[in-house]
Amino acid sequence: MATLGLNDVKTGKKILHNGDPWIITEADFIKPGKGQAFTRIRIRNLKDGRTTEQTLKSSDSFEEADVTDTDMQLSFIDGIGKDRLWHFMNMETFEMVPATQAAMGDAWKWLKGEEECVVTLFNGNIVAVQAPKFVELKIVETDPGVRGDTSGGGGKPATLETGAVVRVPLFVGQDEVIKVDTRTGEYDSRVK
Repeated sequence: MATLGLNDVKTGKKILHNGDPWIITEADFIKPGKGQAFTRIRIRNLKDGRTTEQTLKSSDSFEEADVTDTDMQLSFIDGIGKDRLWHFMNMETFEMVPATQAAMGDAWKWLKGEEECVVTLFNGNIVAVQAPKFVELKIVETDPGVRGDTSGGGGKPATLETGAVVRVPLFVGQDEVIKVDTRTGEYDSRVK
């Protein structure tokens, strides 16, 4: 593993901190009028999602985390509640690796099975899952549309087949398939 000095600390770098992998989400170099310059970083734990701030002096350094991002396919979901596991398959080696609720983050809302996801592995375990940018899901429950509803103004909540709830335009009805942007959790369009 490489050692990162103050000049190497940049947004998006993955580091080891207290034995866990963290990602740098913000990095600000600060040079006060008086005193020594320093860097303030905001980091997010890849295992449990906690965030914290650190102040680094010029003599501080971090170990770069040995994490890999790879494409894997969601094979099946097992269990219920907090014991639920999402099993991902490496498409080249056909190896199965389970992901916990903490590793899934909000990605579970958009996955029903067989989607290709970007999975972050640390020591052979999944620590983070990134859902595809857009998914197509069926609406299982929403208020009925009324004649004269247009695309302008307002919206209504719709429950999708995965259990996620998104706001949709008034003209979208139940049992329709819609395209959702997983980065924002917003309705994109209807699928024909």
